[in-house]
Amino acid sequence: MTEDARGVGAPTLEDVAKAAGVSRATVSRVINGVRNVDPVIQAAVRDAVAVTGYTPNRAARSLVTRKADSIALVVSGAGDDPPPVAATAAPAEATGSRVGDGRSAGFDGGVGSFMTDVFADPFFGRVVTGVVNFLRPQGIHPVLMFAETSRARDEVVSYLRQGSADGALVVSTHAEDPLPALITDAGLPAVLYARPARPVRISYVDLAHQDGARLAAEHLLARGCRRIATIAGPLDVPAGQDRLTGFRDTMARHGHPYVPVAGGEFTEESGAAAMELLLTEQPDLDGVFAANDLMAVGACRVLRERGRRVPDDVAVIGFDDSRAAASCRPPLTTVRQPVEDMAAEMSRLLLDRLSRPDRPVTSVIFEPTLILRASA
Repeated sequence: MTEDARGVGAPTLEDVAKAAGVSRATVSRVINGVRNVDPVIQAAVRDAVAVTGYTPNRAARSLVTRKADSIALVVSGAGDDPPPVAATAAPAEATGSRVGDGRSAGFDGGVGSFMTDVFADPFFGRVVTGVVNFLRPQGIHPVLMFAETSRARDEVVSYLRQGSADGALVVSTHAEDPLPALITDAGLPAVLYARPARPVRISYVDLAHQDGARLAAEHLLARGCRRIATIAGPLDVPAGQDRLTGFRDTMARHGHPYVPVAGGEFTEESGAAAMELLLTEQPDLDGVFAANDLMAVGACRVLRERGRRVPDDVAVIGFDDSRAAASCRPPLTTVRQPVEDMAAEMSRLLLDRLSRPDRPVTSVIFEPTLILRASA
């Protein structure tokens, strides 16, 4: 296949070369990203491409550059291959999604359940938006892959080894996810969303979660709340741990050594259950920090059902600034995690690694901000 193997009448390399006043070989070098071409000539070739409407043949270009011009966006879990299921057995059910805030879920319902839970979480859509908006203008296409079983993880590693994608952006849904280590052990380029629960030599982006929890605690105290509780996320992942630690530490620094805690799973229903428990243990509480927006939405629902006004009786703060925060009743004051920006930065780190393979691994930590709405 040649670079200009395309439909009859479509612009060719020769057309671009004639328009730019350069040789066909020079046009090919510019289109294929060869660096040692004079910038003036590069500009002339790009102008000629625009004028002629020439579109490079991606398959031929890949043969020349040995680049796929695609990136694998992998949502990965920690499950094993499911055992054979007897014909009379009832289908397993997923235990719930915790993709958006530290990615520690027990997906037991198979591939379909795994994907359903992922797409139901507003976090994932924001990651995709950030990745696509960064990569598309550069002519790079993300390929969505799911790695919820050991077999699927092997397929991802094989896909990368074969050069079907130039690298991977990995969003783990479980603290015990082995995929980041499998990819790095294979010497393949990848970047991870969120600090890994265990040390892995991989670049990642993350948020200063403790600082975000501090903002929430300080705002509740500044409002005059004194009987404050928190709904914590799962503590088997760094994000859940950090948000609880940051909140408790700030409360202690302001003379509140004990903060009632109810655990949640980063889901709306778990937030509602936690709120029920907190109201039973401390009926007169006047402030709640939920470690993500979905749990805060569940908490607000229970408070309404119990006749408690938000924020007049109980102020509520969430974490993430997801779509759930804006649709909550009332609209949710929350700590913003700039997911789209973090996903774009994750993409940038990977492209930088691809252009400079000897670059050491790195991390980029984003700063949270408090978004004030009606709930606190």
